[in-house]
Amino acid sequence: MDNRSDVWRGVDTIKPRFIELSDRVWAMPEVCYTEARSSAEHLAELRHQGFRITENLADIPTAVMGEWGEGGPVIAFLGEYDALPGLSQEAGVAEHRPVETGGHGHGCGHNLLGSSALLAATAVKDWLAANKVPGRVRYYGCPAEEGGAAKAFMVRCGAFEDADIAITWHPHSFWEVAVTPSLANTRADFIFTGRTSHAAASPHLGRSALDAVELMNVGVNYMREHMPSDARVHYALLDTGGIAPNVVQAHARVRYSIRARDLPGMNELVERVHKIAQGAALMTETKVEMKIISAVSNILPNTPLEQTLHRIMEDLGPPHFDDADKEFAGKIRATLTDKDIASVYYAIGMEPTDRPLADFLVPIDAKRNPLIGSTDVGDVSWVVPTVQVHAPTVAIGTPFHTWQVVAQGKTPAAHKAMVQAAKAMAGLGVKALLEPELIAAAKADLKKRTTRTPYVSPLPAHVAPPLDMSVA
Repeated sequence: MDNRSDVWRGVDTIKPRFIELSDRVWAMPEVCYTEARSSAEHLAELRHQGFRITENLADIPTAVMGEWGEGGPVIAFLGEYDALPGLSQEAGVAEHRPVETGGHGHGCGHNLLGSSALLAATAVKDWLAANKVPGRVRYYGCPAEEGGAAKAFMVRCGAFEDADIAITWHPHSFWEVAVTPSLANTRADFIFTGRTSHAAASPHLGRSALDAVELMNVGVNYMREHMPSDARVHYALLDTGGIAPNVVQAHARVRYSIRARDLPGMNELVERVHKIAQGAALMTETKVEMKIISAVSNILPNTPLEQTLHRIMEDLGPPHFDDADKEFAGKIRATLTDKDIASVYYAIGMEPTDRPLADFLVPIDAKRNPLIGSTDVGDVSWVVPTVQVHAPTVAIGTPFHTWQVVAQGKTPAAHKAMVQAAKAMAGLGVKALLEPELIAAAKADLKKRTTRTPYVSPLPAHVAPPLDMSVA
């Protein structure tokens, strides 16, 4: 049973407040750096639980930290609460049904992520109080994970300097320790400036910024054949120069996301993209400015923490899903393609099954074929030994950043998974407090990985948190 330890029972005792917190955040989806209400909800809960509060971390209004305890090791829990644009969706229905046309939605499950991390932190706080053990527990409320790199800014300002280990989780299809690597990532805007003119009467006098953007995109497309196979480059047009085709567009702006397996590879790729932009400007006789928006590092694994967490998750067991949970997951599954389902099984080296929800622990040494993304947890992992739980909040195969994730964000199954994730995280936190040798081993592992390649922030020194990135 999953209530054998004091801290697990503690999670069960207080979980209703945090399930309600998760549902409230789900209902107020806010995107990168605009999470005023969601942050306020977490801040209010931290105050209710008696944490010492620090606000405005790294000059980010929606970044908060709560601490409880004295002396001893510092155990950090990382939470998030940002949503995604364009993913508005009613809860609990297995069809696309937006609440608000074009509205936001929690398509990555961060309503669950932050609430569960705070639940774990609170349970460890209560355990510290009951057992009078020296040590401190912290909850970091981290905004703008979806491209805003808030944690990278928080690392740069020293917010994690004295933390001993960091623990977090993410909604997922499976119950597992997250051992999948992530890609380093830079987001940069390329702003082209040309000269307007009458597109028919005097086209020779105009210099099209939109032409420059198009040529840049063509150049990057050719580059894709000549870059590492595990690198990724994507773009979004932010400004096409207006709606009048008979006016030569004097301004245009495109945002690129440039990913690579490690920081040196990413920096090299960023420079190549920059050169392509400069070439496009040269061809069109326009000017171009590259503006770095955000940047994150790749995740560093930590073997001692991963192995210990796996044993805890094995002992704890997966969430206890009932027939109603499986029935709704089956309805969601019917909206997915066979490729959706096969791809997540492929990622863990398993053949697809008919299971609607994951009721098993993925072996830590599974022969994985990772589906690689990026996260600002990576920067924390370079300065603090860091580990992550994956918990099955969605029907197996549900692609993230979709309406299906939003539809499952308030289900009883998602609540059960977030509570089980909290128990796993809290269990590891208590174990670290009781076993200094675990912290020592985790720190030694990190030191070994960073001795040859020390951490250097991927953020240029002049780049401030892009608080307006979602309204630009």
